[in-house]
Amino acid sequence: MTASAILGRRSPLALGKRMMSSSSASSGIKNMCVVGAGQMGIGIGLVAARVAKLNVQFIDSSPAQLEKGLAFLDKLLIKDVTKGRCTEDERSDVKSRISSVSSISEMTNADFVVEAVSENAELKRKIFAELSEKLSPEAILATNTSSISITKIASAAKRPENVIGMHFMNPVPVMKLVEIIPGLQTSKETLDITLELAKRMGKVTTMSQDVPGFIANRLLMPYINEAVIALQEGIASKEDIDTTMKLGTNNPMGPLTLADFIGLDTCLAIMKVLHTELGDSKYRPAVLLQKYVDAGWLGVKSGKGIYDYSSK
Repeated sequence: MTASAILGRRSPLALGKRMMSSSSASSGIKNMCVVGAGQMGIGIGLVAARVAKLNVQFIDSSPAQLEKGLAFLDKLLIKDVTKGRCTEDERSDVKSRISSVSSISEMTNADFVVEAVSENAELKRKIFAELSEKLSPEAILATNTSSISITKIASAAKRPENVIGMHFMNPVPVMKLVEIIPGLQTSKETLDITLELAKRMGKVTTMSQDVPGFIANRLLMPYINEAVIALQEGIASKEDIDTTMKLGTNNPMGPLTLADFIGLDTCLAIMKVLHTELGDSKYRPAVLLQKYVDAGWLGVKSGKGIYDYSSK
């Protein structure tokens, strides 16, 4: 879907002028802040620093998570040096552009912010309210939410026209796609600058209306949920479910392995959003999925999920 289809049609002359100014504004973005130093946030910041050459500041209220996230970032860079994907000088250059703080009040000024915390609407709204008090009126605030309404998140900000959805795929350094989701209030300028920045980060973009799950998770999560239901009902073993979908439909990994990789808590949160917002019973989360999360079995990140990763 085109930008004009979502935000309304503009004359060719007006659109051309706006695209030129937005491209210039995007190239003027030098400083990005990423709120959340988990796997997604670290991946977004790494690509921004390495590919788009931005100064990146991570914010996370947990010092332990910041330390863990930055160590993971360095591990990825060292791996790339080892494999010849970058030089030691390039690794040092990327690291020189990265900093971190533990609160929004400590952050330095940013031109563009990407929020990448857990799928909790109220937490995101609180963060956006704080960010809009701290940052300049021109700063763009993007959320990496994979299912929550951009319009709802934007309503907590002082300047909702500067808020947009920018849904990166995991792992961010590898996956080329970014879903761009304008909210009801998002301005055309915010949309255009975000599209240009995504290109600077080496990403391919698709655009979705602001509906629960957007494109990717509206299709993917019910598929994963149905696979968990099949396991729950004893239709087949987890291995046979995954093998069937890998070899029978040419997917790179089965739905249950993918769920563990995404995080079962994330899958559950998205299914709850789909079920609540759309009101259709076909989106009801699998009982077994809830049980795994209740047990703390969240997938790869916790060492155990549908599969056991404790020995890896």
